[in-house]
Amino acid sequence: MGNPKAFLTVPRKEAGYRPVQDRIRDFGEVEQTLNSKDRQEQASRCMDCGVPFCHWACPLGNKQPEWQDALYKGKWEEAYKILSTTNDFPEFTGRICPALCEKSCVLNLTIGEPTTCRENERAIIERAFMDGYVPVHSYARNGKKIAVIGSGPAGLSVAAQLNKKGYEVTIFEKNEAAGGLLRYGIPNFKLNKSVIDRRIAIMEKEGIKFLYNQNIDCTKLPEGFDAYAVCTGTPTARDLKIEGRELKGIYLALEMLSQQNRVLAGMKFKDSELVNAKGKKVLVIGGGDTGSDCIGTAHRQGAVSVTQIEIMPEPPVGYNPATPWPNWPNIKKTTSSHKEGCERRWLLNSNRFIGKDGKLVGVEVEGVIWEPNPDGGRPIMKLDGKKEVIDCDMVLLAMGFIKPEHPKYADNVFLVGDAASGASLVVRAIASGRKVAEQIDAYVNGIKK
Repeated sequence: MGNPKAFLTVPRKEAGYRPVQDRIRDFGEVEQTLNSKDRQEQASRCMDCGVPFCHWACPLGNKQPEWQDALYKGKWEEAYKILSTTNDFPEFTGRICPALCEKSCVLNLTIGEPTTCRENERAIIERAFMDGYVPVHSYARNGKKIAVIGSGPAGLSVAAQLNKKGYEVTIFEKNEAAGGLLRYGIPNFKLNKSVIDRRIAIMEKEGIKFLYNQNIDCTKLPEGFDAYAVCTGTPTARDLKIEGRELKGIYLALEMLSQQNRVLAGMKFKDSELVNAKGKKVLVIGGGDTGSDCIGTAHRQGAVSVTQIEIMPEPPVGYNPATPWPNWPNIKKTTSSHKEGCERRWLLNSNRFIGKDGKLVGVEVEGVIWEPNPDGGRPIMKLDGKKEVIDCDMVLLAMGFIKPEHPKYADNVFLVGDAASGASLVVRAIASGRKVAEQIDAYVNGIKK
């Protein structure tokens, strides 16, 4: 710990976002960067706590105090080496992780200004790429072959770890490029796809084989492999089967998000196939991150207005006694997309879609009351009878994903990431990949754990 008093004298400083009127005109990343001096100064705020709750909160077990200290001292390469021991892809988590570590930071408890762990992490990995000390390794092979089904963050992580152990790894991907939801779910304004391509290029040079447009039936896995990692994520989105669902203008969130990312990659679509918000009054149903991504995308496509509704109550701002530190706080989250302009409403249930001549013109909603469950379980939802119609000609359903069901697999088949747990965070998917890689290695080598 190079500066033990920095947290007393150096305030938290975030890089912030590009101006709204600039960023909504393109799909470039919205987050800005700090200069090296400011970034090192921010790293000095880490107190190197005796009990570092950031370790506890991070699914990867990142060693924040260690690499923060190296960063503060200007030892960028050392910071990178420490960071890369626990995180295969800091360039992903440094952009889209919700920073569980920051919420558990002692400075968040004491002064409400945690260390800028996520931004510092991103700065370290970008400096590493810029200065050329992200190496391409060559690993001795052990003669064993592993098939990875899916190339999302879980699949990439398990593949990277097994490749380091000497396995010949083949990744089977159903889409035309690698990345899973990193590529086809998360908008470019949060994660530019060149960042993914840069990492895939390294993995290919290190010996990992990528096969694209491979729609694998997991009940009939390809032959010739010693073990399999099923990393197929949560492909089924939660739908809203209410009256009027067949109307034109109603889409699942990923129909918009994945198509927009493909358009930006150069893929062409017929006008009749486009899911585009230009000139439309957009209603986003669902208050999570996917809904936020829809809002930002709708703005960039030229929506006239955007409204977001959520069936749950509005969370408190700043602090929630129900989720005290160091737990992840259930508080109101305002994203960069929300700041671009959006009406947000809570405690609304969607009753029916309203159409005219086969096209969507509005959604009837009704107020919701949540009452305590006498059995102590999930609160009971009741409708309050107060109905209204929200005018809209485009609805985006962003209500999460259904946990996948799997058949009974052979002992050499392992579920990884969201395929095992249901929809979760990118950082947890990467952590799962690292953990399952150890399990596969133990299985192939006959080691009981």
